[in-house]
Amino acid sequence: MNLVVVSNRVARAKANEPMTGGLAAALLPVVEKSGAVWVGSSGRVRDGAQQEAFADIRSLGTGAIALLDLPAAHYGGYYEGFANSALWPALHSRPDLINVSHDDYQSYREVNAFMARALLRFQKADTAFWIQDYHFLALGAELRELGVRHPIGFFLHTPWPAKNIICGVPHHRELIEAMLAFDLIGFQTQDDCENFSDYLRSGLGLEVKDGVVTSRYGTSRLAAFPIGIDVEGFAAQAARAVSHPDVSRLRKSLHGERLAIGVDRVDYSKGLVNRIRAFDCLYEQHPSLKRSVSLLQIATPSRGNIEAYGNLQDKLARLVTDVNGRHGEVDWTPIRYLNKGFSQTVLSGFYRSAEVGVVTPMYDGMNLVAKEYVAAQNPIDPGVLVLSKFAGAANELTSALIINPHDIEGMARTIAMALSMPAPERRMRWEAMMSKLHGSNIQHWFASFIGALERARAEDRCANDDNWAEERRLRQNALVMPLESPSTALH
Repeated sequence: MNLVVVSNRVARAKANEPMTGGLAAALLPVVEKSGAVWVGSSGRVRDGAQQEAFADIRSLGTGAIALLDLPAAHYGGYYEGFANSALWPALHSRPDLINVSHDDYQSYREVNAFMARALLRFQKADTAFWIQDYHFLALGAELRELGVRHPIGFFLHTPWPAKNIICGVPHHRELIEAMLAFDLIGFQTQDDCENFSDYLRSGLGLEVKDGVVTSRYGTSRLAAFPIGIDVEGFAAQAARAVSHPDVSRLRKSLHGERLAIGVDRVDYSKGLVNRIRAFDCLYEQHPSLKRSVSLLQIATPSRGNIEAYGNLQDKLARLVTDVNGRHGEVDWTPIRYLNKGFSQTVLSGFYRSAEVGVVTPMYDGMNLVAKEYVAAQNPIDPGVLVLSKFAGAANELTSALIINPHDIEGMARTIAMALSMPAPERRMRWEAMMSKLHGSNIQHWFASFIGALERARAEDRCANDDNWAEERRLRQNALVMPLESPSTALH
């Protein structure tokens, strides 16, 4: 199979560069080893009418990346507009933050159509397309319009919300009908899959049976494929990273102090405000933890041109200043708040240095930071994961300390529990979570999705062949059937 992977963001395999977003970090190792071509945005735009998209193609392990300059006239409406001011808030159950125009939707469709045309150059006889995430919900339909009959799979890296939430997105019906051009639609959790199925039944009047739905495009299959990480690779990287200069500086700066860590983009889905408030509450409830425990919160700026994100950035800065001002000392800072990204190598060392990993989103997809934190731990003296029940990872990492991110006092109590947990219990919980990670690693995710896509397409071909054979048989019978006499036909 000649696999073409498509996403908005494409990762470069550079060890010392920050990597933003779980999608890029997850796809990088499988593309490097599978020989796939990974197509996405270069991060640049190009003016003027483009008859053919320019692609900068570079090698990536056994595969390659192809970087496209997207059309300048539509990029803003596509990315900051419809994708991240309509789809993203709805998918994370924040319909109150939807703020888009009709032109934004048209730009979204234009970029999907542009990408479809660009993908034709990568098409071979044995090609399969694997589309990633909410930026390209309509890409399968655009490819079908161009005559592509190859297998097309889709995987959503965010949650899929309840029907009443997604109905807040303008043109939701048109978009979801377009999604049925995909042969296979994959979700992070079974709940996401059920929410999507519910929309098809009640919103489009379609029957969904055993994860299969039939539309004007043919048959689509729906299933959950929990995404994982390269567990062994990440664990080995974390062990080596202890000697990295940035990690060494962090450890020396602690002076025996204990560390909790959070690593997120600045996004309202990540629960950052309530997390900072929980540490404020922790210091109020447990004054003895002052000067002995701090939070390292890495909060990478994101989508700053969107009002909701700018407001959140300002709110977080004020809150951190307030908490540090009330609890800090001249030689101790409770919240170490950094608005910049770090490479995966450095992050793995930071995770290993922290006794508590705090992953507390309000509503999230998988949230691979949770899995990375667990994989990075020292097996002899592992840290404790505090995990929101609204992260996809909570379905698998049940040995973490599961919290409700809306319960700030409850979070504070749970963080205190994590800090006081004895070593035997920490090891027991860590071993249970590592077992889950090994059983559903990134290689398993990749193989299970591609295998399901191949089976889905093969079953469709058989069904189409059977239908064609039946039609041919009926036509042949009609040709050899004796003609009725006029008198017979009258009776």
